[in-house]
Amino acid sequence: MSEETSKYSVSTIAEMTGGIILAHYDKNNRVDASSYQSEAELERELIANLVAQGFKRENFKTSDELYTNLKVQIEKLNNVSFSKSEWERFLTEYLDSPNEGMVEKTRKIQEDYIYDFIFDDGHLKNIKIIEKNNIHNNFLQVVNQVTAGEKNQNRYDVTILVNGLPLVHIELKKRGALVQEAYYQIHRYIKESFNLDHSLYKFVQIFVISNGTYTRYFANTTAKNKNNYEFTCEWADAKNKVIRDLEDFTKTFFEKRVLLEVLTKYCVFDASNTLLIMRPYQIAATERILWKIKSSYESKKAGTAEAGGFIWHTTGSGKTLTSFKTARLATNLDFIDKVFFVVDRKDLDYQTMKEYKRFQEDSVNGSKDTKELKKSIEKDDNRIVVTTIQKLNEFVKKNPNHPIYDKHCVLIFDECHRSQFGDAQKNIRKSFKKYYQFGFTGTPIFAENSLKGDTTSGTFGAQLHCYVITDAIRDGKVLKFKVDYNNISPKFKDSEMEMDEEKLKKAEKKMLMHPERISEITKYILNVFNTKTHRNELYNLEHRRLNGFNAMFAVQSVEAAKLYYEEFQKQQEALPEEKRLKVATIYSFSANEEPSAIGEIEDENFEPSAMDSTAKEFLNRAINDYNKLFKTNFSTEGKEFQNYYSDLSNRVKNKEVDLLIVVGMFLTGFDAPTLNTLFVDKNLRYHGLIQAFSRTNRILNKVKTFGNIVCFRNLERATEDAIKTFGDENSVNVILEKSYDEYINGFTDEETGKKFKGYK
Repeated sequence: MSEETSKYSVSTIAEMTGGIILAHYDKNNRVDASSYQSEAELERELIANLVAQGFKRENFKTSDELYTNLKVQIEKLNNVSFSKSEWERFLTEYLDSPNEGMVEKTRKIQEDYIYDFIFDDGHLKNIKIIEKNNIHNNFLQVVNQVTAGEKNQNRYDVTILVNGLPLVHIELKKRGALVQEAYYQIHRYIKESFNLDHSLYKFVQIFVISNGTYTRYFANTTAKNKNNYEFTCEWADAKNKVIRDLEDFTKTFFEKRVLLEVLTKYCVFDASNTLLIMRPYQIAATERILWKIKSSYESKKAGTAEAGGFIWHTTGSGKTLTSFKTARLATNLDFIDKVFFVVDRKDLDYQTMKEYKRFQEDSVNGSKDTKELKKSIEKDDNRIVVTTIQKLNEFVKKNPNHPIYDKHCVLIFDECHRSQFGDAQKNIRKSFKKYYQFGFTGTPIFAENSLKGDTTSGTFGAQLHCYVITDAIRDGKVLKFKVDYNNISPKFKDSEMEMDEEKLKKAEKKMLMHPERISEITKYILNVFNTKTHRNELYNLEHRRLNGFNAMFAVQSVEAAKLYYEEFQKQQEALPEEKRLKVATIYSFSANEEPSAIGEIEDENFEPSAMDSTAKEFLNRAINDYNKLFKTNFSTEGKEFQNYYSDLSNRVKNKEVDLLIVVGMFLTGFDAPTLNTLFVDKNLRYHGLIQAFSRTNRILNKVKTFGNIVCFRNLERATEDAIKTFGDENSVNVILEKSYDEYINGFTDEETGKKFKGYK
């Protein structure tokens, strides 16, 4: 396949074989796909298709029959024979221990799937309940209408048994019924019968729900924040084309190898006992990177641009999980010596370590400084080394002849920011002789938004997979944006318009910072704050009852942050304390690297010492206000400033801070699902705009329906340009919510010319 020129194309992937995500799937064109089909008919058809795909049809209907079959399957898998007493002991000691719930059963499937069992004659043997190294040794059966619960009142539709254990359960509704009904039925079974004693259904890992026309899958988990319909997923091909019809879903997702790989390879049971199942685009990206590493090794291309590539997955689509799984699976390749995950900032270094440890406690080696990085590199283990590009560059300079450079190393770069195009990147590439280099980004640099000609594909190689913001919105993985423009801009007289460009810029800057304008915008924010952040709506979050959401305010400069912060204090002075918004601010000296792309948000470092004295003095005052409010003890000195950053970050995530005023910090790489509004008095463009807007569009609950953006500058054209660059051809309609006025009075779709009548 020749390399396509479109920025949405996936280059030279036809060579890739063996992935479970199909490059392209042509769905079946059955004439009656949407016609009526009863639940019983759907069930019969599903079972017939599974049998045709190699699943063994069984007729077990009771718990006792399932246990009898389980013994046969475990014996066959392990090539052993249990006496009656041995089997009962195996169940009591390990497989069906009393007082275990679904969390313990999930741990057995995902982590502790081999048990050292001592037979009655004293010999010890490792007994597996699932085979992960050679997945085709697992035996798949299909049963239906198994009954359980008091007086057998619950009848489960279709269950897939893996070595006798019910690991996948499918609940069906007739065509035309809401697929959500099947979702709620599963939750009723979880409450009533799945988790009873002597129930193998505690082992279920994956639930599938379908009404024939729409089919979705989700993990069996007790995690409250992942346990609602919004967290169910659709299956898709590598071009993100959704596979919805049950027949198509069965041919793809329930293909034996696909299902077994999802169960054994693409699940993560994290440190907080949450089972996560990767989405198709996450699996596709992981598969393509692993394929690229293997094929580059075999064709001896390590150390060249051809041995790498980049993944374009939009902000908020779960890049951390994808990169973790990719790095983890890369450490298992026998020819790979080290896997590095490289971030661009100290705070992201800390955040990633924490996230990776949440996925798997012993998966990472950290690098507080270059000395510790050297130790991590020299450890003979298969842990991922998480470090910053700055520390890795420092290591390279200090250790010019280190043996690691001749070893096979995978380098995964998070968010291909400005520094990825700098000297650090070049130094690292020059030193490592056998590297395989990959970049993850939500907003790639293309020729049209590059300042110096550097692009993401120029640095990292071919685009291996893409999942853009329109895909994520369509799949319900992130929210749309609703953008309001309140252009409170300086007005110039005709005579002033004749000034030269330099003078005009100075005059404009002066007007943008005019006290009246600052006062007007502050007043406006205070007026709309409760409405925009839904203050009168209550919801539960991690055992806390919260009202509404919080907001961020992006401003142009440190000077603007200072003026706005003081104005908020002034305008709230007369209010009783409980009515005042809790306002905080943070900024620091900006790194004086030249940006490499149009719209780059300047990356601030943790060196407040480099600030001028007025900026530092003001920041100390703001931190003192924060200390009084939260009974803390931070300052701008040394480590204390970093501690302030971390504490502030947590309080914004916990919705303890109402409004955070920022210049550059927190506008990229910061996730707070309770944040739903961004006020903007800052010029934003291209990926900087998408990054900043994306702070607001994380899914949380039914109350949070979109990310609110309130602009005080004319960013309409910049917004459309950014959306067209990072979305697809129909982006603007997909990404932006219509205004209240358009919904009431009607509007014409600009791209199709179609007229929509308003509610009026």
